[in-house]
Amino acid sequence: MILQFSVANYRSFKEKSTLSLLASNYDKDTREVENIILNEKFNYRILKSAVIYGANAGGKSKFIEALIFMRHFVLMSSKDTQKGDPIAIEPFRLNAESIEQGSEFEIVFFLENNLYRYGFEVDKDKVVAEWLYHKTKTKENELFYRDYQEIIHNTKKFTKLDTLVKEKLVRDNALLISVLAQFNDLLAETILYSFKELKVISGLKEEGYLNDTMLLSKDSKQKKRILTFLQNADIGIDDFKLKKHTFENLNIDSMDDVPKELKDAIKGLNSYIKKTMKDENQEKFSDVIMYHKQFDEEGKYLKDVEFSLLEDESSGTRKYFALIGQIIKIIDIGGVLFVDELDSKIHPNLVCKIISIFNSKKLNPNNAQLVFNSHDTNLLSSGLFRRDQIWFAKKDTLGASKLYSLADFKTDEVRKNEAFENNYIRGKYGAVPFLGDFDNIIQ
Repeated sequence: MILQFSVANYRSFKEKSTLSLLASNYDKDTREVENIILNEKFNYRILKSAVIYGANAGGKSKFIEALIFMRHFVLMSSKDTQKGDPIAIEPFRLNAESIEQGSEFEIVFFLENNLYRYGFEVDKDKVVAEWLYHKTKTKENELFYRDYQEIIHNTKKFTKLDTLVKEKLVRDNALLISVLAQFNDLLAETILYSFKELKVISGLKEEGYLNDTMLLSKDSKQKKRILTFLQNADIGIDDFKLKKHTFENLNIDSMDDVPKELKDAIKGLNSYIKKTMKDENQEKFSDVIMYHKQFDEEGKYLKDVEFSLLEDESSGTRKYFALIGQIIKIIDIGGVLFVDELDSKIHPNLVCKIISIFNSKKLNPNNAQLVFNSHDTNLLSSGLFRRDQIWFAKKDTLGASKLYSLADFKTDEVRKNEAFENNYIRGKYGAVPFLGDFDNIIQ
């Protein structure tokens, strides 16, 4: 569970911007039961969902890309790079000073009902700083702080850290938390596992997670859940089955006009592909067959007709099917799902239902969280969100993005029952494009 995420000097964000999922006190009588997770240990009220609005190029996607970078660097910095390799960071480029400085990332999260604050600053060559804090009810304790290669730490928590520092096993372009996990430190491994549970996906490119839904549907119980999602979406699908990927060997020896060197190369490639598929121990699926009812002229059911998900179904259906697997997995583990362009290709009413699942106390018993960006202003008038769940990304006159929520406005400026959609469209909250005169574009 996430409490907040911050980024500074990364892509379009120059100054530090923070998305907070800590509920405000202004909306205590608004969707308190549905949209709030109560943490009794810290007496925190935590939001289950949030939406980010903004003009094109305002920074909505860049903010989510910052989380993608942080997640990848935490999980892979000790594995993917060697000493001297550059760090794929992109500081804010529209300022002569910031482009030479490091980028900063920080996340506050719950782990087994313990509250941690972890972050780091990196430039293109090295880790500039890294820190991890643990908060109790009364104070925040420093577990370690890294200033370049100088590391101050709590030896009771990280018994192997002294050895790592003494033997110089922490590269200057790798994160300490990643290296600790590689050396089987229990707390570091647990923190990395929480980053794995943090899922960040694109709403525009569902191909990257389509196979997850396919694999999930191999379980009969999970298939029933997926089918319930499909049947209730009014897209005419009554059932589906997976189409396995088949790999057929070519009879290379029978091809007389193929040179021997090419035959040997093809045979080697065939052998490698089959071995790789066996080593990964995963079934490969090439498509999903969807079943639709066929009727006669009088509306009488005749038979089921097969449709290819990839060739016959709409792009919205493909995305929805891919998204179902992510929703089920995140709901089951109580994880966090970030989606860039959730509403792309999907009808607004269906998007509302997805949001309602995460806000529901009954359907979301493990308190999973959903954060997404959108251009669909209908959601603002849906009644699904409180003021503290509605966020905006806006660029200033110098090209730098900032993030703020409706809860940041004074209560007399933004009332909880006002028309959020109309006010946003007419520019009351900012984060909308100020368009020029299009009348003479053709001329």
